[in-house]
Amino acid sequence: MKRIAMSMGVALFVAGCLSPTNRPPDVVAAQDFPYPTAASERRIEGFVRVAYEVGVDGSVANARVIASDPPGMFDAAALEAVRGWRFHPAIRSGKPVAYELTSNLKFKLGESEAYAR
Repeated sequence: MKRIAMSMGVALFVAGCLSPTNRPPDVVAAQDFPYPTAASERRIEGFVRVAYEVGVDGSVANARVIASDPPGMFDAAALEAVRGWRFHPAIRSGKPVAYELTSNLKFKLGESEAYAR
């Protein structure tokens, strides 16, 4: 019985989060991110995991690197890119709210990409 109640609670929570009055931030504009020249010349690939806050106006604030490989090689390029992204803000109970996100930026020669979680 506890499992059923817990499952129903989780289902209601998820449904509430997906309702029109509650939703996570939605990307409006995400610029390509620059591949550092030093990394490109040396044929180095890697990733950067960035945490940041999407404000009620959809702008990015408090962007910071939480992991990268190789350390420091792509950090500045990743932060520059993320700080330029714009979102529709998260909505909670029908009102815009600040929301914390993390994104992984993969630096792969010829096909860099980013995805948010």
